[in-house]
Amino acid sequence: MAIDFLLLISRQGKVRLAKYYVPYTRKEKARTEREVVSKVLARPRKMCNFIEYRDRRIIYKRYASLYFITCVSCDDNELITLEKIHHFVEVLDRYFGSVCELDIIFNFHKAYYVLDEIFIGGQLQETSKRKILAMCAIQDEMMEDSANASER
Repeated sequence: MAIDFLLLISRQGKVRLAKYYVPYTRKEKARTEREVVSKVLARPRKMCNFIEYRDRRIIYKRYASLYFITCVSCDDNELITLEKIHHFVEVLDRYFGSVCELDIIFNFHKAYYVLDEIFIGGQLQETSKRKILAMCAIQDEMMEDSANASER
């Protein structure tokens, strides 16, 4: 039950975060992102959040102005994948205090760090929101210490 890639896109189709867990060339990434974004944005809101894509399945969920998109095997459970997306959103929400698109744009490195605390190699690694947020707090503290040391 591994995720091939995870994308965060705006309603306008701009990719705000992209994490690939399987090897793609730069050209393949660009083509895949174009195709997936166009398919997701073209879907009416009342339709289900699952799309067949090549020999894979795209599972997505919209939260406010962001679409959280994952690509998984056709054999994977769609509802569990939606739960993984929701878990990531909840952690981001707690970390940023009601996450929005601007948080992702201006603090993309923090969003990647949160993502890396939750998923490793496309597999869900940590389910405890408290532990994830504690590790993020440690990372923030290390970044502040580094910034303070460079100012001296």
